[in-house]
Amino acid sequence: MELLMASAIGVMTAAGLYLVLRLRTFPVILGLALLTYAVNYFLFATGRLVVNAPPVLRDGVETYTDPLPQALVLTAIVISFGMTAVVVMMALGAYLTARDDDVTLPPEDSTEREGGA
Repeated sequence: MELLMASAIGVMTAAGLYLVLRLRTFPVILGLALLTYAVNYFLFATGRLVVNAPPVLRDGVETYTDPLPQALVLTAIVISFGMTAVVVMMALGAYLTARDDDVTLPPEDSTEREGGA
């Protein structure tokens, strides 16, 4: 179970970083979403991967699931949803303004840099 979770987190992180480094806005947004999912799974995995264990420590129970990472993941899901909505709206506004979703900057003109006319 631990190897499966670690592999899933690694693959999602690698794919997210690859997409964030693309030159179009839509893959960047998808990459950010994948990175947030990878962080959420990582936080969830820190709370022990135990099946059918109680969420709090009680008398007579040897293993338990830590509830703090679950609360952190729930908070992170809400924050990432809001962040994704804001980034999508910014990307949509930039696309409607420029009619292109390319994020590369045009080459700088040498006469503008030197202050010439």
